[in-house]
Amino acid sequence: MKRKLKLLFLLSISVFLIILILKELKNTIPDSIRPEVETALGHFPELKGIPIEFKFKKNIRKSVMQAQPTWSALLKPKSKRSYVILISEEFKISDEEFKTVDMPTDVLIGWVGHELGHVMDYQERGNLNLVGFGVRYVLLKEFVKKAERAADSFAVSRGMSEYILKTKRFILDHSEIDETYKTRIKQYYLSPDEIMEMVKEQDSLNDNGLL
Repeated sequence: MKRKLKLLFLLSISVFLIILILKELKNTIPDSIRPEVETALGHFPELKGIPIEFKFKKNIRKSVMQAQPTWSALLKPKSKRSYVILISEEFKISDEEFKTVDMPTDVLIGWVGHELGHVMDYQERGNLNLVGFGVRYVLLKEFVKKAERAADSFAVSRGMSEYILKTKRFILDHSEIDETYKTRIKQYYLSPDEIMEMVKEQDSLNDNGLL
């Protein structure tokens, strides 16, 4: 009897682990933002096969979205990692709350593209480096700037410049968006002018056959 119970327990654990593994082999995307997320993902063929969960959260401090590795990812090789992109359910304009899913389509695509830029950055880092990344991001403002500009750069280099520009302009040109948030965007992220300069450089390299 004890032997049967032990075998049943081991079988149950095995089935659970198989289900868990299979579950991690695909992206998880809420239906309400599926078209926008799939458009953004289409610009990052390098992330095909990397499980990313897009998950709504009631509120995210200082951000509308936030990309991070799962805890289990820190114990796995790069090819086996998984990530979660948290998305605030609402954002604030002039003390009024608006649903994130109601923002303009191209703006939402650009926002997602920026977060996928972070995932690209994470994928280039070893596990210890990734842990150090988290520590430095929390403690060092200059490192935050470096990380956010890198995420923008990844997205722009993957052909998302128009989406990223629309996201920036949505924030910076919207007179009723909180000035503190605008200041953060100006301080840590690529400016529209810098993005346009990047696009010009890429076009020049393409014209010369260097890309």
